[in-house]
Amino acid sequence: MTSNLGYGPAEKGILIVLSGPSGVGKGTVCKELRRCAPDIVYSVSATTRPPRAGEVDGVNYFFKTREQFQQLIDQDQMLEWAEYVGNYYGTPRKFVEDTLNSGKDIILEIEVQGALKVKQKFPEGVFIFLLPPSLNELESRIVGRGTESEDSIRSRLSVALDEIALIEHYDYAIINDQVELACSRIRSILTAEHCRKARMVSKIKHWMAEVKK
Repeated sequence: MTSNLGYGPAEKGILIVLSGPSGVGKGTVCKELRRCAPDIVYSVSATTRPPRAGEVDGVNYFFKTREQFQQLIDQDQMLEWAEYVGNYYGTPRKFVEDTLNSGKDIILEIEVQGALKVKQKFPEGVFIFLLPPSLNELESRIVGRGTESEDSIRSRLSVALDEIALIEHYDYAIINDQVELACSRIRSILTAEHCRKARMVSKIKHWMAEVKK
């Protein structure tokens, strides 16, 4: 019995980790990806804060008690986590792994420090750094929010420079000059990653086993 030796993605999905400095437009790019690439699953974070009106467990967040969250930490079931304003936030390993094992790609939008923690535990992921067209443009975007003081803007730009210096830990860098183009580049990276020889090995072995039947 011969198998169909057509081209296609490997059976297991790919974890895409998208990060970059505050103000670079990660959320905007991911919103556009939701529209143009609905087949990509978006990682759902866990939190100990109570749900707000209209939020659904497993959709907006996985809502956990502090004890439940701590247990996940102790069992190494969080790819990354942090405490913010008295509550825990983090990325559950099980949701990510279950999604990948189902053959679906999943994207995690996260700050730089969190991304580096994920890489320690999940180095096979694809790590993409989103860059602004220039530091002047990044400053304009932060100022455009209208929520930051001058001191806060200077502080954010200083942190951004430190974060950009960590780009060597990433696999790809994309300049977010136009949101649509940035999304197109991410999709191109994903296509190329699915065609990597190493990701096709299990499928090729399956083909060979079927040919020998």
